[in-house]
Order: sequence, then structure tokens, then C-alpha cells
Amino acid sequence: RADGRSGPVAFGRWPVSEPDVIKLGAGTVPFGHSFVHSEAFRALFHEGMELVEDTAAYLDGEGRFDSKRLPREGVIAYATESMRLTTRLMQIASWLLLQRAVAEGEITPDQAQLENNRVHLTQQDTITTVEDYEALPARLKELIGLATRVHARILHLERLMSEPDSVPASPRPNPVAAQQRLLEQVFGGN
Repeated sequence: RADGRSGPVAFGRWPVSEPDVIKLGAGTVPFGHSFVHSEAFRALFHEGMELVEDTAAYLDGEGRFDSKRLPREGVIAYATESMRLTTRLMQIASWLLLQRAVAEGEITPDQAQLENNRVHLTQQDTITTVEDYEALPARLKELIGLATRVHARILHLERLMSEPDSVPASPRPNPVAAQQRLLEQVFGGN
């Protein structure tokens, strides 16, 4: 280090050891590495885990009463959609907890990817008819919508994080160097 101290270098908001800097070189920091240390990830983690808690509270409380007031077809749709919701939220929580473990240094990104392969994030097609879905309690539909949006964001992030890091970014032209070349051409540089 230039300051003569040893140990991790502060890079952004997280420490990076010298071997990491050498491995990263002058290129970009992999998206996954930077994302799990960001405020955006912390906000997503909080949102996702709060949604898990809210859904559990609803399904174990008010949702039981809501489902008892439904006609037979509605009860089947309620059971189906609440199970799909629970599955989706388990995938969300698993992914968020794995990424937090990476951020806290408990596991490596490669270990997290191996675990992600076991609990694969999947798109879920609904078999519930539009009429049956519309008859579901408003709170359940709201929770389904929130979970679907968080799940879609995580699927998008997962795609970004799993892209190969070896793709070099095209270098941007240096505007100062371009101006210097122009000045040298005009005034005859040495």
C-alpha cells in the first residue's frame, strides 16, 4: 500500500485485500461482488425478509379466516396460490440469506452459486383461473403481487450476477488525451 500500512485496503464500502486487487486488476469489479455490499442489496434484503414475515403472519392469522369465507372453488384456489406464494418466498429468502452470507464473508460467491443451484429460482406459471384468482382475498392478492415483483427483481439480479466476469469492457476514449493530441497537432508538439 502507498501509505505503508499493511492489511485490507478500503475499496468503496468494503475492505479488499491486496490479492483481490491484483486478481481484479484494473478492470471492473464483478457486479455480484459490488451488489452484495451495497445499500440496494440491504434494502432488498430488508424488503424480502419483511415480506416473508408479513405473509407468514397473514397466512397463520387473518388468512385462515379469509379462506373459510370462500366457496369451495375459492378454497382450492386459495390453497394453491398460498402454497405457490410460500414456495416463492422460500426461494427469495434462501437467495437473500446466501447473498448476505457472501457479503459477510461467511461463504464465497462460488459456494453461494452451488447452493443456488440446489434451490433453483424458478418462474411459476399459475393454474388458477382469472375468475378464481379475482375471488381471492385482497390481502392475499397483494402479497402475491409483492412477492412476484421481488422474485422478478431477484431473477434479474441472478442473471446479472451469473454473467461471466471475463468479458472486457470496451475502453472509453480519454477526452483529455484527445484534446492534448489536437493541441499538439495545431501547435506542433515536441
